[in-house]
Amino acid sequence: QVQLVESGGGLVQAGGSLRLSCAASGRTFSSYAMGWFRQAPGKEREFVAAISRSGDSRYYADSVRGRFAIFRDNAKNMVYLQMSSLEPEDTAVYHCGARSIGNLYVVQSYNYWGQGTQVTVSS
Repeated sequence: QVQLVESGGGLVQAGGSLRLSCAASGRTFSSYAMGWFRQAPGKEREFVAAISRSGDSRYYADSVRGRFAIFRDNAKNMVYLQMSSLEPEDTAVYHCGARSIGNLYVVQSYNYWGQGTQVTVSS
């Protein structure tokens, strides 16, 4: 069982930066690959970024590659999403998820989710 709690969202102007954090409970954090997804009003939850169990491999959606960075600290049971050059289109609720197996780009592959943190980017 893994419980996830996101934090770090807020209101920021276009071009600004935010760092989201996801705190995980449990002693098996390092056995899960982690991902960040986002959901805007009226839209489906979409993939943003993912990181392997060790942190050696990272994956990004085309829309955020070069602007966002995902990293993790297994000693602290934390995963982060550093977001830069934010655009109004990045406005959404951001969720972190934990995955054992399956396609890292797909919501259904993730076993556990946090409640989400709101990111609002003003133009």
